[in-house]
Amino acid sequence: MAGADRFIRTFAQISSADLPLVGGKTASLGEMYQALRPQGVPIPNGFAITTDAYRHLLEQARLWQPLRALLAPLRVEDPEDLAERGHQARHMIYSAGLPADLEAEILSAYRRLMNESAGTSSLAVRSSATAEDLPTVSFAGQQDSFLNIEGESRLLEACRRCFASLFTDRAIHYRVDNGFDHFKVALSVAVQTMVRADRGASGVMFTLDTESGFRDVVLITASYGLGENIVQGAVEPDEFLVFKPTFRNGQRTVLRHTLGSKKIKMIYADGVGADSTRNVATTDEERDRYCISDQQILTLTDYALKIEWHYSERAGSPVPMDIEWAEDGLDGQLYVVQARPETSASRRSVALLETYRLGAAPAPLVTGHAVGARVASGVVRRIASSADMGQFRGGEVLVTESTTPDWEPIMRRAAAIVTDRGGRTCHAAIVAREFGVPAVVGTGNATAVLHDGERITVSCAEGETGKVYAGDVPFEVERTDLARLARPRTRMMLILANPATAFQMSFLPNDGVALARMEFIITEHIKAHPMALLHPERVADEAERRALAHLTRHYADPREFFIAQLAEGLGTIAAAFFPKPVIVRMSDFKTNEYAGLLGGRWFEPKEDNPMLGLRGAARYTHPSYAAGFALECAAIKRAREVMGLRNITPMIPFCRRVQEGAAVVARMRELGLERGKDGLEIYVMCEIPNNILLIDEFSRLFDGFSIGSNDLTQLTLGVDRDSATVAFDFDERDPGVRKFLKQAVEGCRRNGRHSGICGQAPSDYPEITAELVCLGIDSIGLNPDALIPTTARVLALERELSCVTAPASAAGHIGT
Repeated sequence: MAGADRFIRTFAQISSADLPLVGGKTASLGEMYQALRPQGVPIPNGFAITTDAYRHLLEQARLWQPLRALLAPLRVEDPEDLAERGHQARHMIYSAGLPADLEAEILSAYRRLMNESAGTSSLAVRSSATAEDLPTVSFAGQQDSFLNIEGESRLLEACRRCFASLFTDRAIHYRVDNGFDHFKVALSVAVQTMVRADRGASGVMFTLDTESGFRDVVLITASYGLGENIVQGAVEPDEFLVFKPTFRNGQRTVLRHTLGSKKIKMIYADGVGADSTRNVATTDEERDRYCISDQQILTLTDYALKIEWHYSERAGSPVPMDIEWAEDGLDGQLYVVQARPETSASRRSVALLETYRLGAAPAPLVTGHAVGARVASGVVRRIASSADMGQFRGGEVLVTESTTPDWEPIMRRAAAIVTDRGGRTCHAAIVAREFGVPAVVGTGNATAVLHDGERITVSCAEGETGKVYAGDVPFEVERTDLARLARPRTRMMLILANPATAFQMSFLPNDGVALARMEFIITEHIKAHPMALLHPERVADEAERRALAHLTRHYADPREFFIAQLAEGLGTIAAAFFPKPVIVRMSDFKTNEYAGLLGGRWFEPKEDNPMLGLRGAARYTHPSYAAGFALECAAIKRAREVMGLRNITPMIPFCRRVQEGAAVVARMRELGLERGKDGLEIYVMCEIPNNILLIDEFSRLFDGFSIGSNDLTQLTLGVDRDSATVAFDFDERDPGVRKFLKQAVEGCRRNGRHSGICGQAPSDYPEITAELVCLGIDSIGLNPDALIPTTARVLALERELSCVTAPASAAGHIGT
């Protein structure tokens, strides 16, 4: 651009230092255009109409004093007063028009940009305020932006609308809430060549997990068409996770895929403002596949990490980023169209842990994506449009189809938010996180099911699925100052099953995962019996065969479906705790439980006592399940070797005899899981008296032992732990059980093997914990709700009990 321009700066002339001149959004675009485009991050070209232009407009129209007078008596908590004064302020600025000298510079810059951008005729015209995209407050979406702008007259019209949008109701309210003076904030306009995402895809990516604040992943959302639908929550997008540490090490793979419904896409239309785009329905085929490929996901991850590194290096500390991207459907190129510091999850304190625990609850009325790990109760208030916002009262639960930035004044006063549409990166989700309000988004039917005046409880504390219950469901909040909690010598580890909670649980003070239950992933994500996937022809029920075909429809081979789903679930848990050890127990269903899986009844025998039947190690080499065990091993191998998560340690359950253990270890070696290769250790559950009586022999086969106190008690006392009739006889505190515990820990130490416990006993009985600590057990596995109180108890025991011995030998510690 010409150096004589008074009100115009090209992206090539802008850096982050120019925020007062071009606003936060455009300063970031210029910074990336200069610093990151040479590193291979494509940024569409453009120019900025500076904040000097905004001030020049107000001066020429003599609007400073009238605007001050208009806003001085503003009652921001009065929706009607806010709406009226906001409307008047916008009308004053829009009606003033553009000064002639400013208009001439804009058109000159536009013509030069068109000459430099052969083949591109449409523009994105975006507002960029000086109080926007800051490290501590985002102001995202407070002002207006316009897409698919073509021609000089429409460009000038869009610029006038942008300048006026500095006084949208939401922007006025937001400035008041955050202590910004309306007249010390100015607005710039970014004019950028449009990416033809109407013929491709677009989305948002974060360089952290937005729910937990976990910083070692890149979260990417994607949908067809222009990106406004994702931001507005009008569509449920595809979601992808990539693990940063292994990506940086060259093991580039997608950690997790989640298919979104993507029911609509935004494309170009004729008109200005809202009329420049329109939504159309996607096809069934489009909805049923991911809208971008794995290679594109990895390319976007590369862009995201370069952007995060650049801003972090400049700030001198980590700066998680919120980045918008678009795929041009004409040239196939992926572009970054906007980036700002993430200002919600990244500011969450991990020193003070809040844990919400829900009491007994009925079946949920509706479910969706959980936003924020909190619980709240309140009265339903359905709001259909911004015109109805005056009906909303603080402390109510806002129920609506979706939200826009105009809704923020009532969203901050809501007890909770529930929407029909949207994913984890939609407007409702972003604002709910910033305000600390629990939200369940993308329910699909909340506005039809929930009714005004009905009292409900909104729970986001049960994993990634948010649930809405009728009435007041009791809940507790536990607050723990983690900074004050010391670490004991005994390793305190977690028992986990659900990958969706892993990132959140990783912030608990822990030494890794003592037991990751494979069964949960098979039940919740795979749903089918592995042998039914391998041999659907043996499933005699046609409806079940159709269900199996539907589950595996995205995969050329059904076995790949099982391996991929299991590897992603286990990989998510391993990534959450990386590089701490994650001990994964191979599947430990009983035959009746396997039979309950889709297609399972055609492959499982009927047993009188499945608890003592074909389970654990015996299954793995049995002809009826050997091929299924091969799939489990393939998933472990993929998670360790392809995903790079070598902190996974497989563990064999219910291994009755030494010969049985040897056969399983030999089979694992044939399947590519060779003990000792690439640091692979194999553990065994110590839950059968024979494991303890022959612990020296078992120690030659396995690197560690995890005491399963539930089964050990059952088999020591001869009590079926599933029987309510004799439940009074099931007690881990029995002297015989305790004697076995002692022998197990001593046997592990004698053989230089890791000793741990992952049964229920340490969570329920402090005296069992005390004895194990006295014995010098290496690790104790606990459910998340028992981890902190038990850690405090162990610390006290280690300080007070004189019987605490030196830690076990190095060979007996996890991860060696």
